[in-house]
Amino acid sequence: MEKFNGKYRIPSARAQWWDYSRDGIYFITICTNYRKFYFGDIENAKMHLSNVGVLADVLWYEIPNHAKNVTLGEFQVMPNHIHGIIILDGNDNNNENVEARHALSLTPQSPGQKRFQNPEKNSVSTIVGSYKSAVTKHAHRLGYEFQWQSRMWDNIVFNQESFDRITKYIKNNVQKWEDDKFHPKNQKPEGTE
Repeated sequence: MEKFNGKYRIPSARAQWWDYSRDGIYFITICTNYRKFYFGDIENAKMHLSNVGVLADVLWYEIPNHAKNVTLGEFQVMPNHIHGIIILDGNDNNNENVEARHALSLTPQSPGQKRFQNPEKNSVSTIVGSYKSAVTKHAHRLGYEFQWQSRMWDNIVFNQESFDRITKYIKNNVQKWEDDKFHPKNQKPEGTE
């Protein structure tokens, strides 16, 4: 495990060769802490949202009102996770390539290293972080217990075939819940991932 400022830290799950503020299509999955069913239940192949699930649903559609150059693709709230597509279009024309002016910026760095030291304002990570923060803040303000898992999964979508396959997967996720890797019967014991 890597050390930063003398402390161990978990390496980033983001692709170190990719700049997540670049125009592109991103398939996002975010789980609840310990995959607890905060968002509701699925009965008869239909998602029944809890109050926290309603917040997760409504606040996702608010993302374009708070982040520039964002369009949303397919989205689905599941009992213990969400799937969504974020499309960035216009960032490549507006990026200001401002680098931190300290000794660390003097050595060549990958996009992942730059991202860790100086997060981009309109990147996938900051957009998702703001979304997660809003859901948590409003859930707690309303008196609901809620906590996200600390990370997210992303998949950079490079072609129409992948986009269509992912869109179909998200649309059909509720109907295929029994086969979902986040369904409790398909979970690995804690600490074995």
